[in-house]
Amino acid sequence: MGADPLKLFLNWFEAAFRAGGKEPAALALATAAADGTPSARMVLLKGCDERGFVFFTNYESRKGADLEANPRAALVFYWPELDRQVRVTGTAAKVSESESDEYFQSRPAGSRRAAAISAQSETVGSRAELEQKYAALNAKYPAGDVPRPKNWGGYRVQPDEIEFWHSRENRLHDRIRFRRRADGSWLVERLAP
Repeated sequence: MGADPLKLFLNWFEAAFRAGGKEPAALALATAAADGTPSARMVLLKGCDERGFVFFTNYESRKGADLEANPRAALVFYWPELDRQVRVTGTAAKVSESESDEYFQSRPAGSRRAAAISAQSETVGSRAELEQKYAALNAKYPAGDVPRPKNWGGYRVQPDEIEFWHSRENRLHDRIRFRRRADGSWLVERLAP
C-alpha cells in the first residue's frame, strides 16, 4: 500500500479509467446542514493532489449551503469493474478564484451556459423557463465566452482520513485506513472486513 494515500488513490483512479467504467470520476458527496440533516449526491472529481480532492458546483446549491454551515464532508468512490471503493473524510474549502476561472473556461460552452442560468437546487416553473434562459444567454454570448458566475466555483476536500476497500473471496475484504496525524504524516491501519 505504501505510506502515501494520495499516491495510492491516483494509482487506483488511473486503474479505474483503464478498466473502462462508465464514469470513473463520479463520487458520492455527503454533507450535513447546520442542524445535522445529511444529504448525498453524485458529483465529478476534477482534480486530486497533495492538497486534496476537487469538485465544482454552484455555491448557492444545497451542497454549497451545507458546506458553508458545516465544512466537513465525505466522499465515496466505487469502481465495480475493479471491486474497489475509496472513502474520504475531511474539510472542504473553496478553491481560489483563479482556479475556478480556469476550470470554468475549460468546460464546453453549453455547460458554461447551463451553469450561468441555473439557480441550482431552487424550484423552477418549467423546463421551458430553463430553455428560454439558456437561449437568451446563448444569444448574448454566441461564441460561448460566458463569464464564470461569482456563485459558481470549486471546493477542495482536504482529507484527514482515507480508506481503501478491495473485495476479496469469502467477504474477507481488504480495508486499509490512512488517518492524518497532527504532524501531517499518515497512520496506516488494517481494518476488519
